Amino acid sequence: MKGVLWMIGPGLLTYAVPTGSQLHVGTPAPVTIVITDLPSTTAAVKLNFYNSADTFLQSGQATLQQTVLPGGQHQAQVRVALPAGEWAVALMQDTNNNGEVDRNVLGIPNEPYAFSNNVRPRFSAPKFEDCKFRVTGQAQTITIQFPK
Repeated sequence: MKGVLWMIGPGLLTYAVPTGSQLHVGTPAPVTIVITDLPSTTAAVKLNFYNSADTFLQSGQATLQQTVLPGGQHQAQVRVALPAGEWAVALMQDTNNNGEVDRNVLGIPNEPYAFSNNVRPRFSAPKFEDCKFRVTGQAQTITIQFPK
C-alpha cells in the first residue's frame, strides 16, 4: 500500500503511510490529533500510531505513520481514520530535517518527542498501557502537547 499526501489546511501537509499487515480491518472512525507547543514552526513532525503493546516503539512496527509540516505555526492537526480498538501515538519533531530520530549515547532522542496522553517518561520509554486511548467508532480529538 502506498502513502497518501493530503493538504489539511493552509500550509499544513500530512503524509500517511499504512504499514500493511498490521492495519486492523473494520469500520474506521475519524480521529483528529492536535499537536501543541511545537518547538519548531518549520520542521516536520513524525507520528507513529501503534495498536499493540508488543510492537509499541519498536522500529518499523508502527501500524500507521504520518508526517505533518506545521506551516509556520506552533500547532498542527492530523486527521486519521482508525479502526476501533486501543491505540497509542509516539511523535517526534525532526528539527534538523535529516529524516532520522537523532539520539545521544544513551539512546535517548536529542530531538523533541511526545506521546499520547501526554505521558512524560523520565527514566525509561513509556509503556503502551500509559499512552493508549480507545477508539470506539465515534469521531474524537486527541491533544498531544510537546514538553516545554
